[in-house]
Amino acid sequence: MTRPVERLRDGDLHDRLSPLRRFISDFTELVDGVSDKEALLDHGGRLLGELLAAEGWLPESHARPDPDRYRQYLLYADPAGRFSVVSFVWGPGQATPVHDHTVWGLVGVLSGAEISERFAIADGELRSLGKERLGTGAIDRLDPAAGDIHRVSNAYDDAVSISIHVYGADIGTVERSIYDMKGQARPFVSAYAPAPDLPF
Repeated sequence: MTRPVERLRDGDLHDRLSPLRRFISDFTELVDGVSDKEALLDHGGRLLGELLAAEGWLPESHARPDPDRYRQYLLYADPAGRFSVVSFVWGPGQATPVHDHTVWGLVGVLSGAEISERFAIADGELRSLGKERLGTGAIDRLDPAAGDIHRVSNAYDDAVSISIHVYGADIGTVERSIYDMKGQARPFVSAYAPAPDLPF
């Protein structure tokens, strides 16, 4: 089910960001107190689920699609570099290249649906491990130790989809890799789409 993203006026933006502020506070407390990655992903996934269930908090400035490619907007970067929170906005039919992350991650679908296709490199080529459809409210985990090469696409050809990602670094500054179908890696840094800083 596709849920529309409610647009926020500047005057009430600070108040309406309270679910995101609460998530950031709770996630900061989590990374302060938990060193086990599995426990962090388990509890962090529950926190992300609460954020996805909240209504109307994502600003229009961080929910705008682009006609040519998907957009990645920074919502928050931990000052110590331990995690970042990002909105991904997918126009109709848009997809990422096959890529990795090099850090743990949580992906939660806020609106619409996405297709995640996992890959592994075997015998000198990139092999698909299968596709998974993630609907509104679904959460996926990324762990480099378990293999984190994938491609993500909007499940819809006629609608925008939006997901909220949490990564174990400031992901827009991390050098990682894009892969061709022979499994050859090319380095890239994803950076962020331009958007105003949010008033925390």
